[in-house]
Amino acid sequence: MRTRMRAVVLASATLTGALLLAGCGGQDQQAGPAAKAPTPPATATTPAQQFNDADVTFAQQMIPHHQQAVDMAELAETHAQDAEVKKLAAKIQAAQAPEIEMMSGWLRAWGKPVPTAMPSVGHGGHQMPSMGGHQMPGMMTQQEMDQLMAARGAEFDRMFLQMMIKHHEGAVEMARTEQAQGVNPEAKKLAGQIAASQTAEIAEMRELLGQA
Repeated sequence: MRTRMRAVVLASATLTGALLLAGCGGQDQQAGPAAKAPTPPATATTPAQQFNDADVTFAQQMIPHHQQAVDMAELAETHAQDAEVKKLAAKIQAAQAPEIEMMSGWLRAWGKPVPTAMPSVGHGGHQMPSMGGHQMPGMMTQQEMDQLMAARGAEFDRMFLQMMIKHHEGAVEMARTEQAQGVNPEAKKLAGQIAASQTAEIAEMRELLGQA
């Protein structure tokens, strides 16, 4: 009888120890993942960081192209006679100046050179920029800018509209090239906005030119 009772006690003790060990092991397994959180995967390149040569060319050419348009628009403040011409010039300046800053930011983010801003037409004249040895479409020559600076009143209005139509047509051409060849979503979006807005302004300027 004593032998049987001792065997029962030993078996019970063995079972209790096994259960305790199992409980400790379970706690360790539950604590393990909490103690070692998984490492997040590396962040992939975002669409805004994707660019190609067409995107870079678009920004590097459109910056000085826009700058010349802004300078022409600034002249209209004091040289233009027609109130509608002055209003249009102000709209061009308000739209294109922030776009210059936007494109400059892209180039800095991409590690690409940012074109140096041309001097204002009221401060020593222009140096006409060119990219890759080719004059950018729609850009005015130094002689044309000098003629615009010298004009006043109705003569300025007519000359400004004629030049800005040509200038806008060049910008639309550059924007459509970016839409077709670029990959950066922000640059392509801006190109679309430039093509749409400046096409509309071309129609507006042609109407004003017909009334001049």
